Amino acid sequence: MADVRKILIEAYDYPLQEHQIARYPLEQRDQSKLLLQLGKKISEDTFSQLGHYLPSGTLLITNETKVIQARLHFKNANGASIEVFCLEPVENEGDSQINISSKSPVKWKCFVGNSKRWKSDSLRMEINPSGFGTLIEVKRLEKKGDHSIIEFSWDNQEITFGQILETAGELPLPPYLNRKAENSDSIRYQTIFAQNEGSVAAPTASLHFSKEVVDSLKSKGISFTNVTLHVGAGTFKPVSTDTIGEHDMHAERIFVSRATVEKLLSHLGKPIIPIGTTSMRTIESLYWIGLKLLKDEITSQVLKVDQWTPYKYEYEASTISAERTLQAILMFMDTHNLNEIHASTSVMIAPGYTFKIATGLITNFHQPKSTLLLLVSALIGDQWKDVYDYALRNNFRFLSYGDSCLFIP
Repeated sequence: MADVRKILIEAYDYPLQEHQIARYPLEQRDQSKLLLQLGKKISEDTFSQLGHYLPSGTLLITNETKVIQARLHFKNANGASIEVFCLEPVENEGDSQINISSKSPVKWKCFVGNSKRWKSDSLRMEINPSGFGTLIEVKRLEKKGDHSIIEFSWDNQEITFGQILETAGELPLPPYLNRKAENSDSIRYQTIFAQNEGSVAAPTASLHFSKEVVDSLKSKGISFTNVTLHVGAGTFKPVSTDTIGEHDMHAERIFVSRATVEKLLSHLGKPIIPIGTTSMRTIESLYWIGLKLLKDEITSQVLKVDQWTPYKYEYEASTISAERTLQAILMFMDTHNLNEIHASTSVMIAPGYTFKIATGLITNFHQPKSTLLLLVSALIGDQWKDVYDYALRNNFRFLSYGDSCLFIP
């Protein structure tokens, strides 16, 4: 196989105009347009009709992550605004759930906006969650490249860090929407599957699903299972290097239950379609975790998939089935008495990648020169150009609040 790292990102550009980016969602989630690429044929319908196009016995993978109100605005002594944007927790192996439920000080990796104005030891803000007056204090412990390590503390031990974010924070809309979050976004920028707090961006393919669509799919024999991948700010980071080999993929935390691993195992050989690139990256990462377990390359409970893992193990992957790797994960869970595995993945799925578990994808339209567009191309090949050209010519709405696609090669 040709060296994936030499792929030129320029080949994954397309002419997206500002007016084609959806600034707001449609009034009804499931009324977005659905572009269909089934085999080589391209057509379109409405998302509410998704069930007509999914093969019988399909297993859909949802991402249950929930977007946190990650942007907090403080004032310095001179009244200048300083934004602290929470990215991910530093402690407890980056487990957002533990940190968000904490009633004692927490440390997070954060972007700091207007950083040069932060000259004091700490910044403070008074808030009133649930009617209780609470003083929040943030201290910058260190700077690391483009981010800082920030400690949050507060003087009311009856409330959690999650309540502080809920009260003082603002929903972090994608920068390309060019607008501030509004009240309606607190509902519309969350999916109906959202359960586990920790993302700074929504898994947007799921935004099209309504209860009615889910009920309709279940009535047609389509089943669901869930994973959690907490989406990081790196999802908006375009590839700014000439080749993808020079691009650093962001690591994201994934959480997968025993029940989901078992369901994937029982559905191998049948259609398995992730809802969104986050679910895709999660279930494909499971294969590589299982392969590393089979090779005895994981010596602790720290499970990790690196950016280039699939390409490093290309030969081994040609001889080891998904069934064996998922069984290895279940054995690992038995050995360590786990009902859920926690892992970190920075896997890059690019043209040349061989899919191990997923057989299709439901997704939105992605930014030019993005790693998500590389993932789409890995699945459907150069036909991504025809798909995007069709969408541009037929008034599809692009990016997070835009329309959707169903790809079944």
